[in-house]
Amino acid sequence: MIIDIHSHAWPFPDAFSEDFILQASGARANTTVDLTVTYEAYRASAPADVRTVVFGGKAKLAGIWVDDSYVANYVGQHPDTLIGFLSLDPTQPGWEDELRHGHEELGLKGVKLLPMYAGFKINDPSLDPLWDYAKEKNLPVLLHTGTTFIRQAPLECTFPHLIEPVALKYPEVKFILAHLSHPWEGECIVTIRKHPNVFTDISALHYRPYQLYQSLMLVQEYGVWDKVLFGTDYPFTTVNASIDGVRKLNDMLDGTSLPRLDPEAIEKMIYRDSLSLLGLE
Repeated sequence: MIIDIHSHAWPFPDAFSEDFILQASGARANTTVDLTVTYEAYRASAPADVRTVVFGGKAKLAGIWVDDSYVANYVGQHPDTLIGFLSLDPTQPGWEDELRHGHEELGLKGVKLLPMYAGFKINDPSLDPLWDYAKEKNLPVLLHTGTTFIRQAPLECTFPHLIEPVALKYPEVKFILAHLSHPWEGECIVTIRKHPNVFTDISALHYRPYQLYQSLMLVQEYGVWDKVLFGTDYPFTTVNASIDGVRKLNDMLDGTSLPRLDPEAIEKMIYRDSLSLLGLE
């Protein structure tokens, strides 16, 4: 079975400001990104045996807001294949109530945070109630780390090392640093190596193949393949495209003496049981 640990559900365009939509259209070089999300389109571009973690997003600063009820309803239509996470923007009032409501009443099983998009740092002590709740309820937390296309999103809020004091204080909470924290992959890799409760994912990276090759070569050289989870970032890309992209990384090395990524390690990553690792099953 394949676990896509990173996909989205949102009503487009209602969940976004006009400015966000305009900026997001250029998220991929030479490609206009369509932010429309449908379950049917997702499944049409994925193997039959995929299970998927899905979430929306909340970041007032960037101009994205998806009510958790929308995600819960989306998941409720396909409960055998979808697992829902709630989202929070802790810069906005009422986030602790939203946290409890999303988990206890809507049945969402993890938390997705957008620190850069919302303009907060994850090592801010004011977030301790969030980590306390995640610990109590066994909720994994997936964090956007790495760069973005949104101009107003501060880079200082996205560095992977910011998780360190939180991971040390809350070793029971499982954290996922999304997107290998590109372009700070090296910082991400040494962070996940240090902390048993911190993982990363490869979502939305295969269409920069040489960068992904270099990143995964660092993963290989540091010996942390087991900390890397498969994810797509749908609708920015798809399951099939992500799998094909990572499997083809070694192809571009033909005729060179560059080292190869371990094909067996790649396959293990694609089929990794992320749900068990994160305490979701």
